[in-house]
Amino acid sequence: MIEDLVYLYLLSPLHTGGTTQEGNLLGIARESHTALPYIPSSSIRGRLRAATPADNRSALWGNTIEDVTKGSDSNLTQGNLWIGDGSILWIPVPSLSHGVVWVSSPLLLRRWARLHGVEAEIPVDYSTNLGNQKPVYLKDAILKPTELKDWDTWKIFVPQTEQANGIQSVLVLPDKHCATLIQMTLWRQVKVKLDEHKTVDGGFRYEEAIPPDTLMYFPWGVTAQANGKGGDAKQDFKNLLASHELLQIGGQESLGRGFVQTWLASN
Repeated sequence: MIEDLVYLYLLSPLHTGGTTQEGNLLGIARESHTALPYIPSSSIRGRLRAATPADNRSALWGNTIEDVTKGSDSNLTQGNLWIGDGSILWIPVPSLSHGVVWVSSPLLLRRWARLHGVEAEIPVDYSTNLGNQKPVYLKDAILKPTELKDWDTWKIFVPQTEQANGIQSVLVLPDKHCATLIQMTLWRQVKVKLDEHKTVDGGFRYEEAIPPDTLMYFPWGVTAQANGKGGDAKQDFKNLLASHELLQIGGQESLGRGFVQTWLASN
Protein backbone atom coordinates (compact mmCIF):
# COMPACT_ATOMS: atom_id res chain seq x y z
CA MET A 1 0.00 0.00 0.00
CA ILE A 2 1.33 3.45 -0.93
CA GLU A 3 1.03 5.57 2.18
CA ASP A 4 2.09 8.83 0.54
CA LEU A 5 5.17 10.71 -0.67
CA VAL A 6 8.26 12.27 0.85
CA TYR A 7 9.73 15.31 -0.92
CA LEU A 8 13.46 15.87 -1.36
CA TYR A 9 14.70 19.38 -2.10
CA LEU A 10 18.35 19.21 -3.15
CA LEU A 11 20.60 21.60 -1.25
CA SER A 12 23.74 20.46 -3.07
CA PRO A 13 24.56 18.36 -6.16
CA LEU A 14 23.59 14.72 -5.69
CA HIS A 15 25.50 11.78 -7.18
CA THR A 16 24.34 8.18 -7.06
CA GLY A 17 26.55 5.83 -9.03
CA GLY A 18 25.26 4.27 -12.23
CA THR A 19 25.78 0.74 -13.52
CA THR A 20 28.04 1.71 -16.41
CA GLN A 21 30.94 4.01 -17.07
CA GLU A 22 31.61 5.38 -20.55
CA GLY A 23 35.17 6.49 -21.19
CA ASN A 24 36.15 9.07 -18.59
CA LEU A 25 32.53 9.86 -17.60
CA LEU A 26 31.30 8.47 -14.28
CA GLY A 27 27.55 8.58 -14.78
CA ILE A 28 24.65 8.56 -12.34
CA ALA A 29 21.78 6.13 -11.85
CA ARG A 30 19.21 6.38 -14.65
CA GLU A 31 15.84 4.84 -15.35
CA SER A 32 16.12 2.12 -17.97
CA HIS A 33 13.01 3.19 -19.94
CA THR A 34 13.47 6.99 -19.90
CA ALA A 35 17.22 7.44 -19.19
CA LEU A 36 16.20 10.13 -16.66
CA PRO A 37 18.26 10.45 -13.46
CA TYR A 38 16.74 8.97 -10.32
CA ILE A 39 17.73 7.97 -6.79
CA PRO A 40 17.62 4.20 -6.24
CA SER A 41 15.36 3.19 -3.38
CA SER A 42 18.22 1.19 -1.87
CA SER A 43 20.23 4.42 -1.44
CA ILE A 44 17.33 6.19 0.31
CA ARG A 45 16.44 3.17 2.44
CA GLY A 46 20.04 2.63 3.50
CA ARG A 47 20.40 6.22 4.64
CA LEU A 48 17.11 6.14 6.55
CA ARG A 49 18.03 2.80 8.10
CA ALA A 50 21.33 4.22 9.33
CA ALA A 51 19.47 7.16 10.91
CA THR A 52 17.02 4.89 12.75
CA PRO A 53 17.72 4.15 16.44
CA ALA A 54 19.27 0.69 16.86
CA ASP A 55 16.46 -0.63 19.04
CA ASN A 56 13.91 -0.06 16.25
CA ARG A 57 16.04 -0.59 13.17
CA SER A 58 15.27 -4.24 12.50
CA ALA A 59 11.54 -3.78 13.09
CA LEU A 60 11.26 -0.97 10.53
CA TRP A 61 13.80 -2.11 7.93
CA GLY A 62 14.52 -5.77 8.61
CA ASN A 63 17.91 -7.25 9.40
CA THR A 64 20.98 -7.65 7.19
CA ILE A 65 23.21 -10.47 6.00
CA GLU A 66 25.80 -9.22 8.47
CA ASP A 67 23.32 -9.73 11.32
CA VAL A 68 22.84 -13.35 10.24
CA THR A 69 26.52 -14.13 9.69
CA LYS A 70 27.43 -12.66 13.08
CA GLY A 71 24.83 -14.81 14.76
CA SER A 72 22.60 -12.07 16.18
CA ASP A 73 19.75 -13.31 13.95
CA SER A 74 19.12 -16.74 12.48
CA ASN A 75 17.26 -15.66 9.32
CA LEU A 76 16.88 -12.64 7.09
CA THR A 77 13.66 -10.77 7.80
CA GLN A 78 11.71 -8.03 6.04
CA GLY A 79 10.91 -4.81 7.84
CA ASN A 80 7.56 -3.08 8.32
CA LEU A 81 8.28 -0.27 5.82
CA TRP A 82 9.10 -0.09 2.13
CA ILE A 83 10.72 2.78 0.21
CA GLY A 84 10.36 3.57 -3.50
CA ASP A 85 12.75 5.17 -5.98
CA GLY A 86 13.31 8.93 -5.94
CA SER A 87 11.97 10.68 -9.06
CA ILE A 88 12.41 14.18 -10.44
CA LEU A 89 9.40 16.48 -10.24
CA TRP A 90 10.95 19.88 -11.08
CA ILE A 91 14.52 20.63 -12.13
CA PRO A 92 16.05 24.14 -12.35
CA VAL A 93 17.36 25.39 -15.69
CA PRO A 94 19.28 28.67 -16.15
CA SER A 95 17.51 31.21 -18.33
CA LEU A 96 18.89 34.43 -19.82
CA SER A 97 15.38 35.86 -19.92
CA HIS A 98 14.00 34.70 -16.56
CA GLY A 99 16.96 33.86 -14.34
CA VAL A 100 16.05 30.31 -13.29
CA VAL A 101 13.07 28.35 -14.60
CA TRP A 102 11.93 25.03 -13.10
CA VAL A 103 11.11 22.52 -15.83
CA SER A 104 9.02 19.35 -15.88
CA SER A 105 7.10 17.29 -18.44
CA PRO A 106 3.68 15.59 -18.72
CA LEU A 107 5.29 12.21 -18.02
CA LEU A 108 6.90 13.40 -14.77
CA LEU A 109 3.78 15.27 -13.62
CA ARG A 110 1.50 12.35 -14.48
CA ARG A 111 3.70 9.95 -12.49
CA TRP A 112 3.66 12.25 -9.46
CA ALA A 113 -0.12 12.80 -9.68
CA ARG A 114 -0.81 9.07 -9.88
CA LEU A 115 1.30 8.26 -6.81
CA HIS A 116 0.02 11.25 -4.83
CA GLY A 117 -3.63 10.64 -5.72
CA VAL A 118 -4.09 13.99 -7.49
CA GLU A 119 -6.91 14.03 -10.04
CA ALA A 120 -6.14 17.41 -11.62
CA GLU A 121 -5.79 17.65 -15.39
CA ILE A 122 -2.21 17.20 -16.55
CA PRO A 123 -1.01 20.37 -18.32
CA VAL A 124 -0.25 20.32 -22.02
CA ASP A 125 3.18 20.98 -23.51
CA TYR A 126 4.54 24.53 -23.07
CA SER A 127 2.18 25.36 -20.21
CA THR A 128 3.79 28.03 -18.03
CA ASN A 129 3.13 30.77 -15.47
CA LEU A 130 5.72 33.05 -17.13
CA GLY A 131 3.18 34.71 -19.37
CA ASN A 132 3.44 34.92 -23.15
CA GLN A 133 4.71 38.46 -23.61
CA LYS A 134 8.35 37.67 -24.35
CA PRO A 135 10.49 34.71 -25.43
CA VAL A 136 11.88 32.25 -22.90
CA TYR A 137 15.59 31.43 -23.24
CA LEU A 138 16.65 28.02 -21.87
CA LYS A 139 20.22 26.92 -22.50
CA ASP A 140 20.40 26.79 -26.32
CA ALA A 141 16.62 26.80 -26.81
CA ILE A 142 14.38 29.78 -27.47
CA LEU A 143 10.62 29.47 -26.94
CA LYS A 144 8.54 32.02 -28.81
CA PRO A 145 5.60 33.74 -27.07
CA THR A 146 3.20 32.11 -29.54
CA GLU A 147 4.29 28.65 -28.29
CA LEU A 148 3.58 29.37 -24.62
CA LYS A 149 0.26 28.58 -22.95
CA ASP A 150 -0.98 30.25 -19.77
CA TRP A 151 -1.18 27.85 -16.83
CA ASP A 152 -3.32 29.07 -13.94
CA THR A 153 -3.40 25.84 -11.90
CA TRP A 154 0.38 25.33 -11.66
CA LYS A 155 0.37 25.50 -7.84
CA ILE A 156 -1.41 22.13 -7.73
CA PHE A 157 1.79 20.56 -9.06
CA VAL A 158 4.23 22.46 -6.82
CA PRO A 159 4.15 21.79 -3.05
CA GLN A 160 2.94 24.95 -1.36
CA THR A 161 5.37 24.65 1.53
CA GLU A 162 8.15 26.74 2.98
CA GLN A 163 10.76 24.32 1.66
CA ALA A 164 9.65 24.74 -1.97
CA ASN A 165 8.54 28.38 -1.93
CA GLY A 166 11.41 29.36 -4.24
CA ILE A 167 9.82 27.48 -7.14
CA GLN A 168 7.83 30.29 -8.71
CA SER A 169 8.76 30.17 -12.43
CA VAL A 170 7.65 26.90 -14.03
CA LEU A 171 7.43 25.50 -17.54
CA VAL A 172 6.16 22.17 -18.87
CA LEU A 173 8.10 20.86 -21.86
CA PRO A 174 7.36 17.89 -24.14
CA ASP A 175 8.74 14.66 -22.66
CA LYS A 176 11.59 14.27 -25.15
CA HIS A 177 12.63 17.92 -24.96
CA CYS A 178 12.53 17.86 -21.17
CA ALA A 179 14.73 14.75 -21.11
CA THR A 180 17.26 16.46 -23.39
CA LEU A 181 17.29 19.60 -21.26
CA ILE A 182 17.74 17.58 -18.06
CA GLN A 183 20.74 15.89 -19.63
CA MET A 184 22.22 19.31 -20.50
CA THR A 185 21.52 20.65 -17.00
CA LEU A 186 23.33 17.93 -15.03
CA TRP A 187 26.41 19.05 -13.13
CA ARG A 188 29.69 17.63 -14.42
CA GLN A 189 32.81 17.95 -12.29
CA VAL A 190 36.30 17.28 -13.61
CA LYS A 191 38.38 15.23 -11.19
CA VAL A 192 42.12 14.70 -11.47
CA LYS A 193 44.78 13.09 -9.28
CA LEU A 194 47.87 15.14 -8.43
CA ASP A 195 51.24 13.71 -7.41
CA GLU A 196 53.61 15.17 -4.83
CA HIS A 197 54.80 17.74 -7.38
CA LYS A 198 51.23 19.00 -7.96
CA THR A 199 51.18 17.69 -11.49
CA VAL A 200 48.45 15.50 -12.96
CA ASP A 201 49.04 11.83 -12.23
CA GLY A 202 47.27 9.82 -14.92
CA GLY A 203 44.10 10.90 -16.66
CA PHE A 204 41.01 12.76 -15.58
CA ARG A 205 37.33 11.95 -15.33
CA TYR A 206 33.96 13.70 -15.24
CA GLU A 207 31.42 12.93 -12.54
CA GLU A 208 27.73 13.71 -13.09
CA ALA A 209 25.34 14.97 -10.43
CA ILE A 210 21.74 16.15 -10.22
CA PRO A 211 21.86 19.94 -9.65
CA PRO A 212 20.88 21.66 -6.40
CA ASP A 213 17.38 23.17 -6.13
CA THR A 214 15.93 20.14 -7.90
CA LEU A 215 12.67 18.92 -6.35
CA MET A 216 12.34 15.14 -6.11
CA TYR A 217 10.13 12.73 -4.19
CA PHE A 218 9.77 9.07 -3.27
CA PRO A 219 6.75 6.94 -2.28
CA TRP A 220 6.66 4.89 0.92
CA GLY A 221 4.32 2.53 2.69
CA VAL A 222 3.82 -0.39 5.03
CA THR A 223 4.72 -3.96 4.05
CA ALA A 224 2.66 -7.08 4.64
CA GLN A 225 5.26 -7.98 7.25
CA ALA A 226 3.80 -5.35 9.58
CA ASN A 227 0.97 -7.73 10.62
CA GLY A 228 -1.19 -5.18 12.39
CA LYS A 229 1.71 -2.96 13.42
CA GLY A 230 1.37 -0.65 10.43
CA GLY A 231 0.11 2.25 12.52
CA ASP A 232 3.15 2.13 14.78
CA ALA A 233 5.50 1.81 11.80
CA LYS A 234 3.94 4.83 10.08
CA GLN A 235 4.28 6.96 13.18
CA ASP A 236 7.87 5.82 13.70
CA PHE A 237 8.65 6.80 10.13
CA LYS A 238 7.08 10.23 10.54
CA ASN A 239 9.05 10.76 13.76
CA LEU A 240 12.23 9.69 11.99
CA LEU A 241 11.74 12.26 9.22
CA ALA A 242 10.83 14.97 11.71
CA SER A 243 14.14 14.43 13.49
CA HIS A 244 16.16 14.19 10.24
CA GLU A 245 14.85 16.96 8.00
CA LEU A 246 18.36 17.24 6.54
CA LEU A 247 19.81 14.03 5.08
CA GLN A 248 22.84 13.12 2.99
CA ILE A 249 22.09 10.65 0.18
CA GLY A 250 24.55 9.16 -2.29
CA GLY A 251 28.31 9.52 -2.38
CA GLN A 252 30.84 12.32 -1.93
CA GLU A 253 29.63 13.37 1.53
CA SER A 254 33.08 14.76 2.32
CA LEU A 255 32.64 17.16 -0.62
CA GLY A 256 29.28 18.39 0.66
CA ARG A 257 27.34 16.49 -1.98
CA GLY A 258 23.94 14.88 -1.67
CA PHE A 259 22.43 17.01 1.09
CA VAL A 260 18.66 17.20 0.82
CA GLN A 261 15.83 18.75 2.80
CA THR A 262 12.99 16.30 3.43
CA TRP A 263 9.34 16.64 4.38
CA LEU A 264 6.19 14.55 4.20
CA ALA A 265 3.63 15.36 1.54
CA SER A 266 0.39 16.69 2.93
CA ASN A 267 -2.68 14.58 2.29
